[in-house]
Amino acid sequence: MTKPMASSDAELLRLMVAGDEQSFTALYRRHQGFVYRFALLMSGRANIAEEVTQEVFLALLRQAHRYDPARGSLSAYLYGTARNQVLRLLERERPYVQLVEEADEGEAVPLTQLIARDDPLGNCTRNEAIKLVREAVLALPPRYREVIVLCDFQELSRAEAALALDCPVGKVDSRLHRGHTLLLKKLRAAVNLDPATPDAQGMRCFA
Repeated sequence: MTKPMASSDAELLRLMVAGDEQSFTALYRRHQGFVYRFALLMSGRANIAEEVTQEVFLALLRQAHRYDPARGSLSAYLYGTARNQVLRLLERERPYVQLVEEADEGEAVPLTQLIARDDPLGNCTRNEAIKLVREAVLALPPRYREVIVLCDFQELSRAEAALALDCPVGKVDSRLHRGHTLLLKKLRAAVNLDPATPDAQGMRCFA
């Protein structure tokens, strides 16, 4: 007797294509939470996250042949599908004002280190800080928001994020660096903190 939840993604997908409903259910249960969270962090709207999640798995069910395991993991493929769905829905519902702020390119650092080092939320409680960070992430242009959500919140590797976004790893690094810089500016503005202020206390909400 097969145990779908213990099978690999590749095996479940093979069985799903062959008509095994249990395998599709197992894939859905395994990945649904990550897809929903990504869509929610990208959009800030539960209704969009629910619609995106539904569309992602319907697309997988109908067009499983589009996934090429030689290119990367099923997770990266699903994130890529979710990303396209989110951007389509956001464009339909509300146009974004592109920011003109740009940062110099350089080595990207994890969001946890960035916040702990520059400490713009030192006087906030954990819940307040998390809310401020999520609001600041939502205010970023989509090209920066998506890499921060994938790499910092969903903890994908740069290579996996590059597969999901269908772009070079170097572009992921560049956008992470720029996104972190813009995010830090927004966080400082949100708490009215002067960048030179030396007395902020440490904040490690994402540890």
